[in-house]
Amino acid sequence: MQHRGELAIHEYLRKVSEGRSSMSKKTIKQIAKDVEESLTRQFSSKNKKSFDIRMSNVGRPSCQLWFEKNHPEKALPKPNTFIMNMLIGDIVEAIFKGLLTEAKVDYKNSEKVTLDIGDNSVSGTYDLIIDGAVDDIKSASDWSYKYKFESFDSLAEGDSFGYIGQLTGYALASDSKIGGWWVVNKTNGNFKYVPATNVNVEKELSKIKDNIKRVDNKELVRCFSPEPEYFRGKPTGNNILSKNCTFCDFRQACWETLETLPAKMSKAKEPKMVHYVNIKKEKNI
Repeated sequence: MQHRGELAIHEYLRKVSEGRSSMSKKTIKQIAKDVEESLTRQFSSKNKKSFDIRMSNVGRPSCQLWFEKNHPEKALPKPNTFIMNMLIGDIVEAIFKGLLTEAKVDYKNSEKVTLDIGDNSVSGTYDLIIDGAVDDIKSASDWSYKYKFESFDSLAEGDSFGYIGQLTGYALASDSKIGGWWVVNKTNGNFKYVPATNVNVEKELSKIKDNIKRVDNKELVRCFSPEPEYFRGKPTGNNILSKNCTFCDFRQACWETLETLPAKMSKAKEPKMVHYVNIKKEKNI
């Protein structure tokens, strides 16, 4: 069942394409203001912040957070174009909120909130609240749009970016219901609403508490183990990086024997690249 906001935006866009509607100057100015703030923030020389547990990272694997706090210098360098990716996300959010406004979908705009957990607190700014439920707006690649955000269950299978914990934290801190994700396909502009069904709030809150504790550990505790590689349904005897570690900036520091090579068993002219880990030579396994 589609979210009422989806139906409203599609109806608004249909009217615009037929020449029966337009976008108000007020909304255009608000979008421009939001984009200007994003440009200022992303290109600021003070943009690099010191480590802090916050809503945007609290749901990520604890081993990644441990590195961010204790050994940030071991992160793989981000490409120069990374800032463009961040800008695209901000621009998509600004435009999408404008579409909601023009489609007459009432929402509460971004607000900074804080979740108190014992002697600690976690703060962040949620995207929006509709009908009492907090939602997040995500821009996604074509692959992520189709597969990662196919449903809540598909997202939960490999939530290495901690989106579920992030949304849960926002809901608890704002005393709201858990809504879901407005996902925009960066490739073609398609969008959909993915409701966060079946969220185990106690489990997510426990994970947040554990993450806060584990970043202070003296030693690294890995979150995931390498997985056996299969070729045509049979194990090759090689081990590969867990899919949960694929986008981690600290994967090389965490697994010193990590090598990215063409698939060893593939006979293709251009075999896919695979992250191999030599368990026998790894320390602390």
